[in-house]
Formats: sequence, C-alpha cells, structure tokens
Amino acid sequence: MMIQNKKIAIVGGGPGGLTLARLLQLKGADVKVYERDINKDVRVQGGALDLHAESGLAALKKAGLMDAFKANYRPGADKIRITDNQAKIHLDQHTEESTETFGHKNHRPEIDRGPLREILLSSLQPDTVVWDSRIVSIEPIQSAWKLVFENGSSTVADLVIGADGANSRIRPFVTDIKPFWTGITMLEGSIKDAEKTAPIIHKLLKGGKIFALGNEKTLIVSSKGDGSFGFATACKTSEFWYKKSGMDFTDNTQVLAWFKKEFSEWGSIWWELFSNEKTLFIPRPQYCMPLDQKWEAKSNITLIGDAAHWMPPFAGEGVNMAMLDALELSESLTDQALDNTQTAIANYEKQMFARFAKIGQATLFNTEWMHKPKALENMLTMFSRNILKQATFIGKMWASVTLIPLIRKAVGLSPGQNALT
Repeated sequence: MMIQNKKIAIVGGGPGGLTLARLLQLKGADVKVYERDINKDVRVQGGALDLHAESGLAALKKAGLMDAFKANYRPGADKIRITDNQAKIHLDQHTEESTETFGHKNHRPEIDRGPLREILLSSLQPDTVVWDSRIVSIEPIQSAWKLVFENGSSTVADLVIGADGANSRIRPFVTDIKPFWTGITMLEGSIKDAEKTAPIIHKLLKGGKIFALGNEKTLIVSSKGDGSFGFATACKTSEFWYKKSGMDFTDNTQVLAWFKKEFSEWGSIWWELFSNEKTLFIPRPQYCMPLDQKWEAKSNITLIGDAAHWMPPFAGEGVNMAMLDALELSESLTDQALDNTQTAIANYEKQMFARFAKIGQATLFNTEWMHKPKALENMLTMFSRNILKQATFIGKMWASVTLIPLIRKAVGLSPGQNALT
C-alpha cells in the first residue's frame, strides 16, 4: 500500500476531515486530525444536514457507520414549508406522505451536525484528533511537511490533506486560484429553546424547514433536535458590506433595525428571529471557486471540502461533497493499481474537479434564481409542472444540472442570462 509507513496529517476536523480519517484508519493508515477547536464541545455545531445517497450516505456506508446514522437521524426534519415574505404558506410538505426510504436514490435524511460529528469522532482510534491545533505556518522539509501550531507545538507529516474550510491555510500550498464574489451576503443566527423564545416561528417551522422568498431576498429556517433552530437571511450587498455597514453584529437591536430597513417589505412575524438578545449573528459573504479550476497534482498534499471547492450553500451540497471527497481520496490512496501518491492524488483531483464543475454550476444557478424578483412565483410554477416532483428540500431541486435547462425554460430565463446582473 502506497501510504504504508507514511504519517498522514488531516488539517480540519469537520465532517469531511473526520470521514477521511475513519476511512483511512479502516485501511490501516497512520492518521492524525489537527483541529483548531480547544475540544469537541467548545463550539456550538450548526443546523441540520441532508445527506445524499450518492455522496454523504455512500461515505458513511463505506465507513461502516450507517447503523449509527440511522439511530441519530431525524425523520421528518427534511419537510419544508415554502412561504412568501408575509409567512403565508404556499407549499407544505407536512401534508404530503413520503414514500422514500434508505436505499432510494432520492432519500435525503436529515441529521444535526452535532450528532454527525459525534458519530465520526467516536469511530476513530483514541487520540486521533489533536485539539487546540490552529495552523500558523506550514513549510516543506525534503519530501514531507512541517506544520506549526499557534499553541507552540509542531509536527512533521509525509502527506497533508487540507480539510480546513473556506479560509484554508493549506490551499495556498496547492494552488493560487482565488474565489470570486457572488454578490450575496448571508446573515446567520440561532435561537435556543425556540418554543419559548420564538414561539410563532417555532410553530410555523413544525420541526422541519421554512424557505421564505420575496423581493429578491431569501430567509431559511431549520430546526434542530435539541429544540433550537438556525436561520439565515440572504440578499444582494456590496462585497464588504459586513465591514463597511458599521453594524455591531453582537447587538441584536442593531441587527433588527437593519432587518426592518433592508427587508422592509417583509412581515413583522420575522422580527421574532432578531428579538432575543442572546442570539449570535454571523455575516457570511458568499464566494465561489472558479468552476474550471485545475492544478497540477502534487505527491504529498491535496484538499477536500470547502478548502478545495468553496461555493454558496444554495444547493445543499457542501457537506455531501466533502464526504464524497473523503471517500474518493481514501479509495485512490489505497488503490493497488495506482503507482504512487502523486498518481493517486491526481486520480482523486480529476474526479473532484469534474464533480465541482457540475455541482458548482447548479449552485450558482440557485444563487441567481433564488434572488430574482419572481422567485416564489416561478418556484411554485415549477412545482405545478412537476419539474421538481421528487424534491424533498431546496437542495434536491437543483442537485442535478440536467434540470437547469428545464427550469430556465419554465420561467422564461434565457440560457446565458445571469439573474444577479
């Protein structure tokens, strides 16, 4: 095996990095995961994830973790209500009976990030994850890499995999290709004990998801199994609005005032999301890597997940892509038919580039489409024409780029038209 007697360092302990560690350990590899968090409990995990049969679930199956997943996923959490900006419900999947189950290609069960992370962590060998390991520098040492961490420690690894997200410290050592601005900024927030702190939205949410559209803006709300929920607004802004606005995102009164002004056409029902002074708001400007990105494969370093192919979240593919990256990279690195690690990495990256070109196209299309003036009207038109008959969540609507020509035709969007321009 080409990675036998090699020390492998995975930088980043998200779903992609942990999945890769599990898959490589099953093959007998020597793996460490270096995670910047001080411990596994220090950071509140985000909302629910819908895992896809061909990617996230395929990786879990290969990792031998499907039983654990089935014991922790949340049936019904994938059901959505599509509303307008006044919270009037126009489509309600809670009234529909789902016939999809495990093994069906369109089954996309939901699981909270916290339980998924715990499943992956508990599957690893003791001390696999090295906490409090924020990278400050990386330098080549002959055919290996020296990683230096903020806490003063360091390590040397024969192979480094950057799984450290959109602002990857590893990516510059693989490529100098930069992301481009999409024109959209999301503002994320979370509500604890939602039944008491946001009772109106909690009731509307009904344990699933809300997708509200109107006035070229979107608002997504997603339930969590612990009684909380996460939400995110999205609208067109200047690239550095979050810096230049002068807004203190730790002050909910300022954020609420911004929402009332920016979303002035939206009903007051949504104000409840911004009323709790304990809510933490995080602005997230949306970027995307070039769809045609490519680089020359190296023998001892590569990327997975957002570090490799950062894109907006409007297709529900981010975590699924990262976990499929982990699966394909682990298979390549342990493929006896491949001569060496450079060949193996090249084999993986070729697959990754091709996947991202397709999924990224769909994601950018969604980003455009969902922020058009008639987004709600056109979405409902598509449902009525059965183009999206099998959809269980917005991400599924756009996962196949083969739908894009049909969607463009249904709503009168020309083949080359960009909705954000």
